[in-house]
Amino acid sequence: MQLPSSAFATWLKDTAGLAFADDKLVVGVPNVFTSEWLERRAYQLVQRTASKIVGRPLDVVFRIEESQARRETSPTGRPATHRQGAAPMFQTGFPNRRYSFDSFVVGPSNDLSYNAAMAVASSFGEHYNPLFIYSGVGLGKTHLLHAIAHRCVQQSINYLYVTSEQFTNEFITAIRRKSTEEFRSRYRSVDVLLMDDVQFMNGKEQTLEGFFHTFNDLHNTGRQIVLTSDKSPKTMPYLEERIRSRYSWGLTTDIQAPSPETKVAILQTKAKEKNVAAGNEVLTYIAERTGGSIRDLEGAFNRVAATAQVAKGPITLALARRALEERGGRRSVTTRSPERVLEAIEGAFHVDQASLTGSKRRRDFVVARHAAMYIMREHLKLSVSEIGRVMGGKNHATVIHGIKRVNDYLESVDGFKAKVDAATDQLAS
Repeated sequence: MQLPSSAFATWLKDTAGLAFADDKLVVGVPNVFTSEWLERRAYQLVQRTASKIVGRPLDVVFRIEESQARRETSPTGRPATHRQGAAPMFQTGFPNRRYSFDSFVVGPSNDLSYNAAMAVASSFGEHYNPLFIYSGVGLGKTHLLHAIAHRCVQQSINYLYVTSEQFTNEFITAIRRKSTEEFRSRYRSVDVLLMDDVQFMNGKEQTLEGFFHTFNDLHNTGRQIVLTSDKSPKTMPYLEERIRSRYSWGLTTDIQAPSPETKVAILQTKAKEKNVAAGNEVLTYIAERTGGSIRDLEGAFNRVAATAQVAKGPITLALARRALEERGGRRSVTTRSPERVLEAIEGAFHVDQASLTGSKRRRDFVVARHAAMYIMREHLKLSVSEIGRVMGGKNHATVIHGIKRVNDYLESVDGFKAKVDAATDQLAS
């Protein structure tokens, strides 16, 4: 009753009371990751609840209880396929040391994805298989993939991290060199497959066919699959239903743009990492002046820190204001605003803003109007009501209809995708 159902299922469902004596409750947990999470995030809740039940204060201890049979199998439940101490497979070197679970700042916008990734890393192949995480650019999905990879390294688990582009290139090369058997062996001999940006495989029928069979082989033998994308499987155009359904077999989670409080917490973590002294007033100012992307947030912080270093002085509010305004901070804040979307659409579709936000039904106006709604929803993560206000007071149903029409335009309007891409590129510039 006091925890979200996802958190209960992930961290408490598999625990059990082992002993109760001398005002101490010993709780058995399946692994060290569950123990760490409960100690860090749920100790007071468990201690308070247990004390209330028995009517006096209790101490709570979490103890790892693993059977000998479990220790002799791999985290997927199958006989171990890796040698103890063997170097795990990793496509592009070891995971980024900065991207760990400890360095991931958790907030309301990402807590489900974080908890799901932690659950996967604590018991590979047993929770959420596959785990599918989607979000806009720079919000932390790759961070979580690397964090899972770190856990694989710590446990000497045979894993593979690739981007979908790498998978595609290797698949094409294998066909050209007639080495598809070697390709299959490489991808189907791992215990954990981590694949980033799977949306780039959309429309590549032969690559998707190869991935379909790889996915089936891994999933049918209990191996863990974790995928990331910039959009939900349900909204991917041209994706075969059999692939879409497999993406959704386990758990699909999204990461939204961080709240103002989470942005400040992220900046506090960055300041601690870099050993930079910055007050909350300064960090709040940076958070307010920066868009929703964590990459933008870190970039703005780095600009302020570098300016202070050059000036050989402390980071003050005045210095932060000067650093962001002089070095493009004013522009970077507005690049992902609704107003900038309208400007970008105006340039890409050659339609003035009055026509964009107006009610005229001329086809080129309507198409551009719907493209603006789509970008605001997909890239700025605005609510339907917010989009409606920006677009001249359009109602809820009109906005939803406009966003849905975008997939039709991809097929029926020449150059539509190129224009949308041009508009989104302008936002990122």
